[in-house]
Amino acid sequence: MPTIEELPPLRDIIAHHRLSARSRLGQHFLLDLNLTDRIARLAIPLDGHVVIEAGPGPGGLTRSLLANGAARVIAIERDQRCIEALGDLIEAAEGRLVVIEGDALEVDECALVAEHAPGLPIKIVANLPYNIGTALLLKWFGIADRLDSLSLMFQKEVAARLIAAPGSKAYGRLAVMTQWLCEVRRAFNLPASAFVPPPKVASSVVQLLPRREPLAPADRATLERVTAAAFGQRRKMVRSSLKTLGVNVAALLAEAGVEPTARAEDLPVEAFCALAQVLSASQRA
Repeated sequence: MPTIEELPPLRDIIAHHRLSARSRLGQHFLLDLNLTDRIARLAIPLDGHVVIEAGPGPGGLTRSLLANGAARVIAIERDQRCIEALGDLIEAAEGRLVVIEGDALEVDECALVAEHAPGLPIKIVANLPYNIGTALLLKWFGIADRLDSLSLMFQKEVAARLIAAPGSKAYGRLAVMTQWLCEVRRAFNLPASAFVPPPKVASSVVQLLPRREPLAPADRATLERVTAAAFGQRRKMVRSSLKTLGVNVAALLAEAGVEPTARAEDLPVEAFCALAQVLSASQRA
């Protein structure tokens, strides 16, 4: 049985299994192992950790995760063609790779870890399918307190929204929710030419480190409600945009210490948390 290093090149695997990326699945294969190694190294140390990978495709990043010492990789793939193509890698991994057929949006990651790698700390590393990348991230925020880190590839435009600062054009709901729960940075960019087939956009690899405690106290559902209202009409002053909350906006803003004439795009994350706290308290009263 070949070792991981002795496996055929990814292009040969793709040719043998007649794989072609499917746009409806948001697939773009990354075949350069130097680049997949670079992504995997962002998550180091991997030894003693279980890594969850969504959408492994033909297994380029999966190989790098295993080669860089991951104790166990749980790869979630819905494309049966790719699962078949991962067969040799599963054997070469000698028990360190578990491939789950399913939709990453629907699986229970904590249950999978409990079954296949109980007790190990969790990292998520993935070249995310473009069409569900943001939805997956928002889902994983629900288990952020269980995660050591997330090293993820997004469209460059989405990455910009994750790291955006108040006052910038890209700043919005996604930035608020991300930065509330995580420290986030853009690690590096990748050109479209790095993928097969080349997407129409550039990509960025982003590293997220979940905070031990959120940036400021807030109920997540209420914070999502406040940001939806505020950014739903981002150019309006918050005294107008927050009217959709159906509360006394003037009192809400006064108690939260937010200027009525401010606009959502200019408010820091902490201000949205303050609004969410006051709104939660008023609903309990």
